[in-house]
Amino acid sequence: MITQAYRAQLLYFQADSPANEGTPLAPHPYHYESDGLLLVAEGKIIATGAYQTLQSRLDANCVLVDYRGKLIVPGFIDTHVHYPQTDIIASPAEGLLPWLAQYTFPTESQFHDPLHAREVADFFLDELLRCGTTTALVYCTVHPESAEAFFSASQARNTRMVAGKVLMDRYCPTGLQDTAEQGIHDSEQLIQRWHGTGRQLYAITPRFAPTSSPDQMQLAGELAARYPDTFIQTHVAENKKEIDWVRELFPEQRSYLAVYEHYGLLRPRTVLGHGIWLDEFDRACVRDSGASVAVCPTSNMFLGSGLFDFANADAARMPYALATDVGGGTSFSMLQTMHAAYSVARLNGVFLPGLQMFYLATLGAARQLGLSQQIGHFGAGTEADFIVLDPKATPLLARRSAQAGSLEELLFVLAVLGDDRAVAATYVAGEIQKS
Repeated sequence: MITQAYRAQLLYFQADSPANEGTPLAPHPYHYESDGLLLVAEGKIIATGAYQTLQSRLDANCVLVDYRGKLIVPGFIDTHVHYPQTDIIASPAEGLLPWLAQYTFPTESQFHDPLHAREVADFFLDELLRCGTTTALVYCTVHPESAEAFFSASQARNTRMVAGKVLMDRYCPTGLQDTAEQGIHDSEQLIQRWHGTGRQLYAITPRFAPTSSPDQMQLAGELAARYPDTFIQTHVAENKKEIDWVRELFPEQRSYLAVYEHYGLLRPRTVLGHGIWLDEFDRACVRDSGASVAVCPTSNMFLGSGLFDFANADAARMPYALATDVGGGTSFSMLQTMHAAYSVARLNGVFLPGLQMFYLATLGAARQLGLSQQIGHFGAGTEADFIVLDPKATPLLARRSAQAGSLEELLFVLAVLGDDRAVAATYVAGEIQKS
């Protein structure tokens, strides 16, 4: 039985079409209705199409919500973000490594306290939903309590989240160190408790190669082999000084990326944060392994790390999607992240169309995560995570949107001028979470 119906403009990319992964200039097939109807029952999409075609399926028990003048798209997917860093967004530092020492590590030290962790997790998730993000790949801290708090908060909202306890057994404050064995034990306990519980999923999370010993990296790879449907998340090639450090610590490896390959941490469902300074061999390795890169434009500019190379990523057909990377990133909004990605691409001579930016934040990200059967589009049977975008949310947005002569132009305007104010409503599994 259809229980909810939503009338608006509808846009989603077609998951049953071939994926042009890693190609910012390639078109991705999409479905658009200027006057559409989205039908939902029991948290799942039943059908989408033209209002005139589907209105006959509505009955007296169905609640029809009229969003005409607005655009419904799948919920945004953020592929790299740190919930414990919520309170240090916009903290000044001279670069990545000083920023970690001055702000990140002291802040993360507080997350041994379950009450503190839950309070931050609640705020973080509400902020994601306010900005239209319904799924994210999330770093917790080294403390198992931080992951427990996050998953509990997410389960309470029924959001589909992927998260993991950080593994970090060296080169960090004592209060943030685990051991190779304890970190893996805690991670396995969390996998058994949370991976596949409701809509929660687990990511094995070595913070980055410098802060995990060879023993811990080896054990992380073995854990990944035991649980092949889990995710793996870490950082790679973000900052030149960081790369030099990795070279000193792992001189036997060809590159930073090769460290992860050596320990069995490159595979489908591996998402590597940043990837600014990868070379052609690394990009091919990412592609061939089935892994992908999370592009973090606001944090890369804020910390002065560099500009992601869209052109060479495209040439290598290396999969990637967009990410906020809060708190190095400067906004929870995927719309503002799109704008930053566009600016980074243009500085490197690449033009990112509006349609491509929306693809990278929806179906493109779902494909990276191996979740396109569940989220990222409006195929029948997918989970009803969607957002309502208002092209008239601000006076300037309204004035400019009125001049848009095509869907592409409207999406481009939303990406460049939009922010959290453009998100009129957020739905999770068919239930409204923000309006």
